[in-house]
Amino acid sequence: MTSQKDTTSNIVNYLKIAGIVAILYMFLVSIGMIGSGFKGLGRGFAEGLMTGEAAPLIGLFIGILATSLIQSSSTTTSIVVGMVAAGTFGEDPVVAVAAAIPYIMGANIGTSITNTIVSMGHIVNKNEFRRAFSASVVHDFFNVMTVIILFPLQLYFGIISKTANWMASLFMGAGTFTFKSPLKMITKPVVDAIKNVFQMQDVINYNWLMIIIALILLFISLRYLTVLIRSLVMEKLEAFFDSHIFKTSIRAMFFGVFITILVQSSSITTSLVIPLAGAGILQLRQIFPYTLGANIGTTITALLASLVSGTHAPLAVAFGHLAFNIFGIALIWPIDKIRNIPIHMAEWFADLAVRNRIIPILYILVVFFLIPLSLIFIVR
Repeated sequence: MTSQKDTTSNIVNYLKIAGIVAILYMFLVSIGMIGSGFKGLGRGFAEGLMTGEAAPLIGLFIGILATSLIQSSSTTTSIVVGMVAAGTFGEDPVVAVAAAIPYIMGANIGTSITNTIVSMGHIVNKNEFRRAFSASVVHDFFNVMTVIILFPLQLYFGIISKTANWMASLFMGAGTFTFKSPLKMITKPVVDAIKNVFQMQDVINYNWLMIIIALILLFISLRYLTVLIRSLVMEKLEAFFDSHIFKTSIRAMFFGVFITILVQSSSITTSLVIPLAGAGILQLRQIFPYTLGANIGTTITALLASLVSGTHAPLAVAFGHLAFNIFGIALIWPIDKIRNIPIHMAEWFADLAVRNRIIPILYILVVFFLIPLSLIFIVR
């Protein structure tokens, strides 16, 4: 009798594991669809926004808006690298790199919108949403803090652009190298197939249709992924993360770097842990250093792209992205009181969002779209 129960239990567990794999794949496809839809809607507009004549502060907000629209700091940074290579920011490489850095800073803030959108999938459950939302916005608060500290230092002393130029001078002549994300390789065919199907109809813009369907899939996948993970491996998975991957902050940070280099997307890296935060498997303080590692790992795409040009300025811009993230961690992480600011702000804001569910929606619209768009066009 016991043996039969064990067999039945094992079969159920195997089915749950298969369900987790299938739902996780649906989750990744939904993230890819959101990115594809936003890119289709916003890439042309984002590229049109970017100009070498913008003031540094406007460049910062252009970077935020452009990245929010196309859902990828790597894409924004690569566009900026291409613009620098084309001479859009001027022929003097030192001047061009300094002009491009604010766009890179803005891209770092804009890229965190994906996490916040993913956390909205937990909005129906109060406790899950509090954990998931705080895990997403801690990334926002850290990036904003970093910009507040480093933007004036760059503006008046050129701390990032000078470091980036020095780093580029060391790596000139490194040649070209390409790397393909395995997650993109397994999800892109499905995303492209769905896109092709949606393009066959002309009732609604296929990009909007991609986003709408993706959000539905995202909500469903997060809902059932959390339930299955909790029922199957809550205690074992929590113990595994505590004793191995997230045992120390440094280990979590390096894991964030590694995963982001592997998948070539900080949005995917950070979005993967939001359901785990919602399920209570990972705590905010464990996720925080992991997201900082993702900030560093995401710079690899632009670095690889910049090597293609073989010239100094594009490579320096890519290194500027890396230097910005390293400086941010070096300035904020070592001091407890400063390091805890993004965590406390995320917890406070999550409590506020739980009390009024319209707040996170307004937060996304106002911070990532309305404020940057208004300032860009008012000043212009």
